[in-house]
Amino acid sequence: MNKKISVKNPYCSGEYVVYPAHGVGRVADVTKQTVAGSELELIVVNFDKDKMTLRIPVAKAETSGLRKISEAGTMADALNTLKGKAKTKKVMWSRRAQEYENKINSGSPVAIAEVIRDLYRSENLAEQSYSERQIYEQALDRLANEYAVCENITSDAATKKLLDVLSKQ
Repeated sequence: MNKKISVKNPYCSGEYVVYPAHGVGRVADVTKQTVAGSELELIVVNFDKDKMTLRIPVAKAETSGLRKISEAGTMADALNTLKGKAKTKKVMWSRRAQEYENKINSGSPVAIAEVIRDLYRSENLAEQSYSERQIYEQALDRLANEYAVCENITSDAATKKLLDVLSKQ
């Protein structure tokens, strides 16, 4: 029983994409592979930083959250979010941490910027707990990687720009 499923593929080899759970990756190839008797068209995405390769069926790409790099307007909204005032709720850390993780894994640059803004600590403020620092660094890394691709700069330069925006608030 050999079923063929055909769906239009909007991704090209060499193009940068964002997968919500892993961040920015590069489409290595779009290939056909037979899995369990069905021929699937797969998008092969490499995440060089994590040394990971992900294969996503073209038919499931949209529902999995795979998307192209954000437009300049979306990045501008994310930077404006960073300039805002931090909003921390008076709920237990475990609940806030879960909310922050969900925002990071949503893949939305604006939601990730909210996490960075809320967890940012300038040099003269109190120390962060280990888990706060981990979540903050994960969010900063995700946003910086997408910003770097969007602006065609290095990841380090993007991180520096984001920290400059944060320090001016």
